[in-house]
Amino acid sequence: MSEATTKKPAAVVEVTAADVQDNGTVFCPNPKMPLWSSHPRVFIDLSHEGQGKCSYCGTVYKLKAGEVLHGGH
Repeated sequence: MSEATTKKPAAVVEVTAADVQDNGTVFCPNPKMPLWSSHPRVFIDLSHEGQGKCSYCGTVYKLKAGEVLHGGH
């Protein structure tokens, strides 16, 4: 099998503005992920594009449609 056919698609986690910390970040792994999938905590900045990707596991975090971040960095 080629590498392209064995890769799993990245998980996408939609977050609300309430899930985002004051500095515009979320962290991965998130509290809802199972313990076996843990890796070092990675902070992902959503304040510029409304989404970001974990450099360890590839999970994509993005704001739910209509959500607006508070603070206006």
